[in-house]
Amino acid sequence: MGRIESDQPQNSHFNPLNPEEFRKRAHEMVDFIADYFQNIESYPVLSQVQLGYLRAILPENAPERPEPFETILKDLQNQIIPGMTHWLSPNFFAFFPSTVSRAGFLGEMLCTCFNTVGFNWLASPAATELEMTVMDWLADMLKLPESFMFQGSGGGVIHNTTSEAVIVTLIAARDKALDLIGSDDVNKLVVYASDQTHSTFAKACKIVGIPPTNIRLIPTTLAGGFSLSPSELRMAVETDVASGLVPVYLCLNLGTTSTTAIDPIEPLACVAKEHGMWVHVDAAYAGSACICPEFRHHLNGIELVDSLSLSPHKWLLTFLDCCCLWVQNPNSLVKALSTNPEYLRNKQSESDSVVDFKDWQLGTGRRFKSLRLWLIFRSYGVVNLQTHIRSDVRMAKMFEGLVRSGPRFEIVVPREFGLVCFRFYPGENCGFEYSKMLNRKLLDWVNSTGRVYMTHTKVGGVYVLRFAVGATLTDDRHVAAAWELIKEGADALLKTI
Repeated sequence: MGRIESDQPQNSHFNPLNPEEFRKRAHEMVDFIADYFQNIESYPVLSQVQLGYLRAILPENAPERPEPFETILKDLQNQIIPGMTHWLSPNFFAFFPSTVSRAGFLGEMLCTCFNTVGFNWLASPAATELEMTVMDWLADMLKLPESFMFQGSGGGVIHNTTSEAVIVTLIAARDKALDLIGSDDVNKLVVYASDQTHSTFAKACKIVGIPPTNIRLIPTTLAGGFSLSPSELRMAVETDVASGLVPVYLCLNLGTTSTTAIDPIEPLACVAKEHGMWVHVDAAYAGSACICPEFRHHLNGIELVDSLSLSPHKWLLTFLDCCCLWVQNPNSLVKALSTNPEYLRNKQSESDSVVDFKDWQLGTGRRFKSLRLWLIFRSYGVVNLQTHIRSDVRMAKMFEGLVRSGPRFEIVVPREFGLVCFRFYPGENCGFEYSKMLNRKLLDWVNSTGRVYMTHTKVGGVYVLRFAVGATLTDDRHVAAAWELIKEGADALLKTI
């Protein structure tokens, strides 16, 4: 095939990484970002735009010629920001926060600067060894056994999100089981979790080939704090074993998405180990709190599990995305995930003397994310990270007290961390459907103001409002103002019904 010649003159001086031009534009962008942080409260927390607003104003094709950087920044301000839901807003109380910090931002700048693709040790020894170091640091902060650390017999790896951590541990557990029963019997494998487990667990199971009919999401109750019951787990497992099925994996929760429910690790792990199951603890949100001694007891029994994951971007100021996964037996991951094409072979890897993180994850390429954790740990120290977590918990406790003081509101689930689950409940004659309607309308009213953003869940048949404290910029006045807005909405709602 011939070449398609352009009739446009060629620019022989195109240089996309001129250091001085970069210095100038980067300073301008930092100013833009700092102004955004400083003025973020002036924006509606939940975007107020209509569907398709941005596609209607953007051109159909990319520009043929360069555009001035000033024009791009102006369009960013006028076209992009109006369509943003501002997760960094101090009035963002939805989902779980994605926390940020100066040190985390600077670490991300370095990560992008070096553009390291650290798939094996040789590709960037510093990237591999720093990741090993910070994973051991964090394990030590959590008081994990040395069997989860590189300085012991285990180790940890930084993934993108919890979904990837669950998938890779499921693969390792699946392959271990199939080695024993035969690769043709994958349809006999059964996995277990509570019905409060994140929806990505079922998705991950399907991805690795577990039949949907073999995914056991065991019911929980309000009376039991929505925790998985060891006796219910045992009953489910023994029923499956009697039917000729093979229990292979148990996913436990340390802080579920809906209510931050906590599964008791030790008794549940004991049941699982009787049947040779892989036990994974998903501590995506609440695991970070365990660096504080007053929360560490939630990890009691962790020595009995095979793997643990938590997401520092939810509470340790690291920006999205950052999920830390520890395993007691790294060889189980490497055996299941290792690839060794000729173009990646090298003396160090073949000597088995180094860690190649490509064999601990789904893909090959990986970013230098450990720089973020390294800067955060060194810039703030454990003491300030503990203070940050305790401050969020204190503000959540403050909000819980405000709810309890309101005669028309009630706490639905006891608060443990930074999430308060409550509902508008104006009277004893308020049935489930009527209560659901009231709370849905109240949530819509609050979010429509743009002054606060919250979300909801449904547990035990009850429609519940979630108030998650944790955005980095949130302080007491934002929590108090949110409560006043909620009460204002409730008053307005009662006048219309």
